[in-house]
Amino acid sequence: MKHQIVSPRTVMAIGTEQRLSLAEARHRELDSRLRQLGRRAFLTPGEKMEAAQLKKRKLAAKDEIESLRRRLS
Repeated sequence: MKHQIVSPRTVMAIGTEQRLSLAEARHRELDSRLRQLGRRAFLTPGEKMEAAQLKKRKLAAKDEIESLRRRLS
């Protein structure tokens, strides 16, 4: 999975629709990784920590998506 680093200045310069697109892509990537971890019978302590962090980031992305969608409507 190739990650694209977007600076805060760039995020401020792009429009709401582009920010929504980035947030949706981030949400899909996080969901994909969580599904990968979920297919394993057992998780190492590090993987458990990663899964917990991914869930928090996914929820934050979902909140951002909802906020951006409200701005667009």
